[in-house]
Amino acid sequence: MGITILGYVAATLTTLAFVPQVYKVLKTKNTADISLYMYICFIVGLTAWMIFGIYKAELAIILANSVTLTLASIILTFKIKHVIKGEKP
Repeated sequence: MGITILGYVAATLTTLAFVPQVYKVLKTKNTADISLYMYICFIVGLTAWMIFGIYKAELAIILANSVTLTLASIILTFKIKHVIKGEKP
């Protein structure tokens, strides 16, 4: 039971870490200092973790990675829009 709680605490903290970045991107519409390639790799990794969590039936892994995937996808979407408009990746 204790290790499960640790998993949920870790999942919550790592997921919440993205909230300030999403807020800043939504507020400023600025992604110049954000790496396009890092977010692409990160989203692929999150997807793999989510699939792993589903395979292992680990709710903490599934929830954390699906929420973080959503948050990171918001940032990546803004970054791609800015790159298309001429911002360098």
